[in-house]
Amino acid sequence: MLISSVDKCRLPQHVAIIMDGNGRWAKKLGNQRLFGHRKGVNSVNAAVEISTELGIKHLTLYAFSTENWSRPKDEVDGLMSLLVSTIQDQTPKLNKNNIRLNAIGDLDSLPAAVNKKLMNAIEKTSQNTGLVLTLALSYSARWEIINAVKEICKEVQQGKLDVEAINEQSFPLYLTTREMPDPELIIRTSGEQRISNFLLWQCAYSEFYFSPVLWPDFTKEEFIKAIVDYQGRERRFGKTSDQVKV
Repeated sequence: MLISSVDKCRLPQHVAIIMDGNGRWAKKLGNQRLFGHRKGVNSVNAAVEISTELGIKHLTLYAFSTENWSRPKDEVDGLMSLLVSTIQDQTPKLNKNNIRLNAIGDLDSLPAAVNKKLMNAIEKTSQNTGLVLTLALSYSARWEIINAVKEICKEVQQGKLDVEAINEQSFPLYLTTREMPDPELIIRTSGEQRISNFLLWQCAYSEFYFSPVLWPDFTKEEFIKAIVDYQGRERRFGKTSDQVKV
C-alpha cells in the first residue's frame, strides 16, 4: 500500500504502538529472543520515518513495561544494553530530522547508565519542532494513574487544590502524557488483542488496530495500512452517526 493512499487531511495527531512479537519472531528462526529485539529496531526506524513523512505529530512506542522486569535477567540486561546503544546511535539522526525525543514511565527505576543516556538524548533533541517520539519505558498505566492520584492528594492536603476542582479536564494534567494529546490510534502487532496496561486513561476513545504481523516484520507499508484503516472509521465519541455528520 502506497503513501498516496493516505488522506493527509485526516491524519491522527498521535499514534501509539504496542510493539509485540520480537521474541516469537526470533524463536521461529531458531534464535534467542534478544535477536528479535535487535531486529525490531529496524521496525522502530521505519515507524519513525513514515510518521515523519506523513506529518504525524506524536508517535509513542511501548518499549518496556514494568511487568517486563520479571523476564529472565539475561533478556532484561540485553534489552537495557540495546536501549543504550540505540539511543546513542539514533540521537544524531533524530536531530537531523528535527525529531524530539521524550520518555514516560518510572524512569528512576531504569539502570543509571540507561537513564543518563536517555536524559542526555532528550536534552540534545529538546529544541526540535517536528515529530515528538515518546518511549514508554518501565511504564505501567496503573502505576501512572496511582502516581497521579498521589500527587493530587498531596496538593489537596497542602491546600493547593480544591477537591471540587478534580475532574476529567484537570486529572490528565497529573499524568506523564500531559504535554501530548490522547492517541487517536493505537496499533498492536503480533495478533494479540489486549491493552497490556498501556495508556488506560488516554485510550478511552482511541481506535484500535490489531495487526497479525510480528513487530520485526512491521514495515512502512503495514503502518500505512493501519492509518488507512483508521481513516475509514467513523469516530462518534458517544454520539450518533447523524450527529457526527451535522
